[in-house]
Amino acid sequence: MNTIYFKTKPSILKTYTVAGPKEGKGTLGKYYDMVIGEDTFGEKTFEKAERKIMYTAVKSLIDKIENNTVDALILGDLLNQNITASFTAREVGLPLLGVYSACSSFTESLLLGASMIDGGYLNGVIAGTSSHFSSAERQYRYPLELGCTRPPLSQWTVTGAGCCFLGVYTAGMPYISRATIGTVKDFGVTDANDMGAAMAPAAADTIFNHIKNTNSSPEDYDLIVTGDLGSFGSRILKDLLWEKGMDVDRQHVDCGEMVFNMEESEYQGGSGAGCSALVFCSYLYNLIKAKKYKKILLAATGALLSSLTTQQGESIPSISHAVEIGV
Repeated sequence: MNTIYFKTKPSILKTYTVAGPKEGKGTLGKYYDMVIGEDTFGEKTFEKAERKIMYTAVKSLIDKIENNTVDALILGDLLNQNITASFTAREVGLPLLGVYSACSSFTESLLLGASMIDGGYLNGVIAGTSSHFSSAERQYRYPLELGCTRPPLSQWTVTGAGCCFLGVYTAGMPYISRATIGTVKDFGVTDANDMGAAMAPAAADTIFNHIKNTNSSPEDYDLIVTGDLGSFGSRILKDLLWEKGMDVDRQHVDCGEMVFNMEESEYQGGSGAGCSALVFCSYLYNLIKAKKYKKILLAATGALLSSLTTQQGESIPSISHAVEIGV
C-alpha cells in the first residue's frame, strides 16, 4: 500500500513565505511573511531572483528556530537540475536532499521530511519549494521577449517560496499523520499550457487512494486541498472523483484558485512548485494552528514534462503526492 502512517506524528513547528509582487496583491497577500517589490528582487536575471527568494525564505526560517536544530534541507524547484535548491543549500551550508516532482515537490518534501523524523533518523528538517513565473515560462514554453499570447486554459506560475520546519511531535502544533505517495498518470494531454487537464487525473487517483486506504470519507476532512489545478483542472478533478463514487465538492479548494485575484488576466489561476508551498505555509497553516481547521488533506500536483518532451510531441505524465495534516 502506498499510504504511510506516521506513528510519532511529526509536527510542523514554524513556516516562512516570500511572495512576488503580483502574489502580494492577491487575496492572501496579507498572510505572507515577506512580499518583494519587483520580480528581479534586485538581481540581474530571473533565475538569480528565484534563488534569492528561496534563500531568503530558508534563511529567515532558520533564524526563527531556537538553537538552530536543523539537521537537513529537503528542497525542490522547477529549474534545470534543481539549481535553486542546490545553490540555496550551498549558501546555507546544511545537508540537502533535492527533490523533484514538478509542482508536487512541496508535498513530496513534506512526506520525506516526516518519514525521516518518524523513523528517528533526523530531529529537525526544513522542507520547501519555490518557483518564478519568468524563469519557468521561458524554460517550459517560450522566451519572454516573444510576447506570446496566453491561451485561455493557461495558468500563471507563482513567484514565491514557502518552507516548513518539521520536528518531533509537539502538543498543540499541526502535525503530519499520514501521507500517500502518488502514481504517475497520463491521460494523453499534449498542450504544455493546459496544466490543469494534465494534472487532474493524478490528483484524483491520489486523493481517492488516500481516502480509500485510510478507511476515510471526504466528510472526515475540513478541506481537501489541491495545489495547482486552477479553475478548469479543479472541475475535471471533481468530475473524475464523482465517476469513482466520491463527492468532494464541499471540501475541495485549490491553491491555484486562491493565490491570485481571479481575474481574466490570470486565466485559470496559479501553478508552480511555489504555489502550494506559498498558500499552505501562510494562510492554511495559520488556520490549522488556530484550530479553525482540525484536519486537511493537501495534495499538490505536478506535470512531469520538459521543453524537450513537449517539442518531441510527447504527452504530459503527471503525479500528485498527498499529506494529511491535523492538530
